[in-house]
Order: sequence, then structure tokens, then C-alpha cells
Amino acid sequence: MTRTHNELRASGLPVATTVAASALSSLPPQQLEIAKLAAAGLTNKQIGERLFLSPRTVSTHLYQLFPKLWVSSRAALPDALAEPPAAEN
Repeated sequence: MTRTHNELRASGLPVATTVAASALSSLPPQQLEIAKLAAAGLTNKQIGERLFLSPRTVSTHLYQLFPKLWVSSRAALPDALAEPPAAEN
């Protein structure tokens, strides 16, 4: 699926930037919370302080959730966590 996604993007065709609900629901609650805080712009240290985790643990969670959300950077997290647009009838 990654190859298809990359080829569609390279061809210039519009590709949905939001993650399917199943991908979001597959995240454990702690990883989802970390993803939301990282998408809001908090650093690993700030996230760790809020959730009583070490920055290294936060980094590990981000490393594990990036492939689940089909993103490769923190900058892509807000789009991945955004609600899908409503279908037009």
C-alpha cells in the first residue's frame, strides 16, 4: 500500500492525507495521546513531563506510531490525526 500511495502522490493525483479510522483505533491510548501532544507542537521533554514519562520513552512511542499512521515526521502528525472530510452527496 505504501508503494501505491507514493506512486499516486508522485503522479500528482490527490491522495487523502488523513489516516483511516482503523489505523487510529489501532493505537494504544498512550500512543494516541503522545501523537496528539506531538502534533500540537510539544517537545519530547514537554510530553514526558505531562505524562510522567522520560523523553526517551516518548521518542520510542513516536518511533512505533509513525509507521502505523503512515507518517515519517512530526510535521505530518496534524494531518494524520485530522478528521476525514465529510463526503459530499
